[in-house]
Amino acid sequence: MGVAGTLLIAGTASDVGKTVVVAGLCRWLARRGVSVAPFKAQNMSLNSFVTRDGEEIGRAQAAQAFAAGIEPEAAMNPILLKPGSDTRSQVVVMGKPIGERDATTYWRDQACLLDTVVSAYRDLRRRFDVVICEGAGSLAEINLRATDIVNMGFARAVDAPTVLVGDIDRGGVFASFVGSAAVLAPEDQALVQGFIVNRFRGDPALLQPGLDMLRDLTGRSTLGVLPYVHGLAMDAEDALDQMSYRDPAPPIGSHVLRVAVLRLPRMSNFTDLDAFAAEPGVVLRFVTLPEELADADLAVVPGTRATVEDLRWLRSRGLDSALRRRAADGQPVLGICGGYQMLGTEIEDHVESGVGMVAGLNLLPARTHFGADKILDRPQRELEGGSVVEGYEIHHGVVTRQGGEPFFADEGCRVGSVAGTVWHGLFEHDGFRRRYLTGVAAQTGRDFLPAADTCFAAVRERRLEALGDLVEKNLDFEEVWSLIENGPRPGQPVLSLLLTNR
Repeated sequence: MGVAGTLLIAGTASDVGKTVVVAGLCRWLARRGVSVAPFKAQNMSLNSFVTRDGEEIGRAQAAQAFAAGIEPEAAMNPILLKPGSDTRSQVVVMGKPIGERDATTYWRDQACLLDTVVSAYRDLRRRFDVVICEGAGSLAEINLRATDIVNMGFARAVDAPTVLVGDIDRGGVFASFVGSAAVLAPEDQALVQGFIVNRFRGDPALLQPGLDMLRDLTGRSTLGVLPYVHGLAMDAEDALDQMSYRDPAPPIGSHVLRVAVLRLPRMSNFTDLDAFAAEPGVVLRFVTLPEELADADLAVVPGTRATVEDLRWLRSRGLDSALRRRAADGQPVLGICGGYQMLGTEIEDHVESGVGMVAGLNLLPARTHFGADKILDRPQRELEGGSVVEGYEIHHGVVTRQGGEPFFADEGCRVGSVAGTVWHGLFEHDGFRRRYLTGVAAQTGRDFLPAADTCFAAVRERRLEALGDLVEKNLDFEEVWSLIENGPRPGQPVLSLLLTNR
């Protein structure tokens, strides 16, 4: 189709489906032979990914890149905020951390990053026919508009036609559309070109009177109505999509395998567990109480952005005692990254929490020292039999094994039924995952076998294809392509909050 342009997918609120729409558009366009890349100027997420060049970006943007059929890179998410508390975040710029910022300081100084954002966007535009951009939260956050670099501030800087997505399943979608647009300055409103209704249940014909009224009120059309699709999995940014874990396929043996994941307050990279959930017969749930570990076959302590603080929380809930009982009884416990650090003997942290020396759970003979430099890596190891396993590392805490045996190759630590690793994405390796789950079943006496033909890469590809299908079947391609190719339409009506005067 040749050189085209761009489109910004903004939202009436967080979690209305912007990420899914962008991924679906990327897959839809890639199917048509369009060279397309995703872009999100600023993302706040504890779910991140490391590129081939050792750059950290939001996991959602990595998934969108895979939907586009391209390799993820830092330009696709130039600013990443990783909250360590309610008021402070680590700021990652073009894939590298630049330090911690409190909320007041960051939002005050955010505008100075607009040049970085626009530069990254223009770099992608030079190399791809189309860039599909994603906003953040609500585009109508008028308290942040003066320094905005991800919604209308970005749209104005690059003259991006903007489509507003709303979630009808949560209610109030028409008021959200009209109100979101009406509170914008006229110059911002000029870029808002239309709407997408997401997560609709029922007969679309029943919605048509509302869509007609929406057009009459705003002068803008609805470009599509996306139906509610159960189990539509997508790497999330800032919330747990636990719905995608609730309906496992039937087990191959006579037992299911129950995996309980500690829902830490600052849990990160929970997509590490997606590969487990893809196995038939694996029932995965997130837990916060010791009693919820009682019937679990495997307890997982996941990654975290705040190891010491989340370890304190874990102890306050009595989960430390529950994990020790499991270890003493030979029941499997797995720690990933920060969870692995917690399972060790001690943690020396003058960097992340600044509290110094903290005792770990002493379930593994491993010591953690937090260094100032953040480790971002994409390591590989060869396993017995010659297969190669790959993962990615995101951590300040360097773990030194002081006993036990490696979890695999020369990495991690294992003692009996307890194991730990700093690798994310490890269980996406099908052979390694099967061997581990088979071992868990043997330790717990479960008649469970992982499927010999489950390929997690194929599972993820089917999910992305489903997103492409969703968009292809329910959006008006001609209208969408016209916006991408021609930019904002001139003469869009300016909405007034005094709609009774219309």
